[in-house]
Amino acid sequence: MQQVLNDNLGRQRLTMHERGICVVIPTYNNVGTIRDVVARAKAQCDDVIVVCDGATDGTLEVLRSMEGIVLVEYPQNAGKGKALRQGFRKALTMGFAYAITLDADGQHFPEDMHLFLDANMAHPGALIVGERQMQGADRSAGARFANSFSNFWFCVQTLHYMPDTQSGYRLYPLHKLRGMGLLTSRYEAELELMVFASWHGVPLRSIPISVYYPPRHERVSHFRPVSDFTRIFLLNTVLCMLALVYALPLALFRMLRTACYTLYALLFYVLCCLCVMMPAAFVCRMVMGDGSRYRRFLHNMLYGVTRFVVRIHGIPGVRCTVDNRHGEEFRRPSVVICNHQSFLDLMLMLSLSPNLIVLTNDWVWHSPFYGYVLRGAAFYPVSEGMENLLPKLEKMVDEGYSIVVYPEGTRSADGKVKRFHQGAFHIAERLGLDIVPMIEYGANHVLPKKGKYLRRGNVHLQIDRRYPRTEYSLHGGPRQVCLWFRKYYVKQMETLSNRFDRMA
Repeated sequence: MQQVLNDNLGRQRLTMHERGICVVIPTYNNVGTIRDVVARAKAQCDDVIVVCDGATDGTLEVLRSMEGIVLVEYPQNAGKGKALRQGFRKALTMGFAYAITLDADGQHFPEDMHLFLDANMAHPGALIVGERQMQGADRSAGARFANSFSNFWFCVQTLHYMPDTQSGYRLYPLHKLRGMGLLTSRYEAELELMVFASWHGVPLRSIPISVYYPPRHERVSHFRPVSDFTRIFLLNTVLCMLALVYALPLALFRMLRTACYTLYALLFYVLCCLCVMMPAAFVCRMVMGDGSRYRRFLHNMLYGVTRFVVRIHGIPGVRCTVDNRHGEEFRRPSVVICNHQSFLDLMLMLSLSPNLIVLTNDWVWHSPFYGYVLRGAAFYPVSEGMENLLPKLEKMVDEGYSIVVYPEGTRSADGKVKRFHQGAFHIAERLGLDIVPMIEYGANHVLPKKGKYLRRGNVHLQIDRRYPRTEYSLHGGPRQVCLWFRKYYVKQMETLSNRFDRMA
């Protein structure tokens, strides 16, 4: 059991490093707890930065004696806000994309870091705030009032409710904090960071975390009720004024930009379908008839239009990249498989080559916008069944086309790889074709399954090497090949997630 726990912890540390996550611990006069907190944090994450904010009680000497940490120190106490800025600056210079912060007084459990890792993988680019579970905690009336006071004004200033705005256990997306100058440098700077992050469109998420409150006589607190409450009151006054003159216009601008991007993309798509592709397809069918020349024309037209939209014209606010590391040109027929994330998948796929036909759902095949073109190009609905499809697909393979299949069947709502169906692997076996796997990442963030608006972001398509029948058949029949490729996709998606979420 212990070996399993150690293996899981090792994978967690590796994943955190690959995703660019480090730990930043600001400390001031915590000599009684700092060694234990840092040691436990090191057990959870290999990359720990400790900022000693002018400690005078021996904390600095303890930190200097510890190995394997990055220590930032300065002689005069300047407050938690400055300590966080120094830690973030150091993390950025070391190439990290995210920083988990926790207090040095032992209140937070470093063992909860896996919760922040899970939340980061589910919501890349978000600011994750730990919601302390206070049941049974011995908290003063002043502390409870301060938290409720902070939560209320945060909601007023951002129109977002967060259940614990004073929690110091957080995960910050460092690149999104650049350019956010702070008005304060002490305890209240954490609240200010959240407000400015919300104003600049950084998603905020809350996760439940454990908390330890020692007996009151053992607590080390640097909170000064009169002066700190005065600064918090003044800060909230300033933030409320800025919310009206700065945050509200900025939010309206972002909403207008998103609406314009979505409307422009929709109109461009409709015009391309109704005013370009459908008239051209109708005229050419009248001239060429319904044969191979007509199909070839439609495929070249689909390739040209989608390539113009994706590669040349571009989708507003969306950057599309293709990694064709093995130089695949689709000149030899194959079965092409890809995970299914978004409505954009088909357009991105067709922009790769004119030698692709796609097995579609019924609603795509009957679409009033492009269904006529797809039917003429010999795209087929999977509802026809395997035995009816195979003779038609064999004919298209003889003409030099590759067959694109989305093994998941439907789009993934959360971007994770769903269960694979065996149809693609039956087709490959029956027709004796190679399998070319493609892995798509990011499309579910740009246009999720149930999303109504086009979001800004990056879409990446990775084209992997061909797998000849002699190779993939070593795994067994279609069912075993299907299971093997799904495991392969899960691993590849994790690698792409660790790579691209650093830039989210």
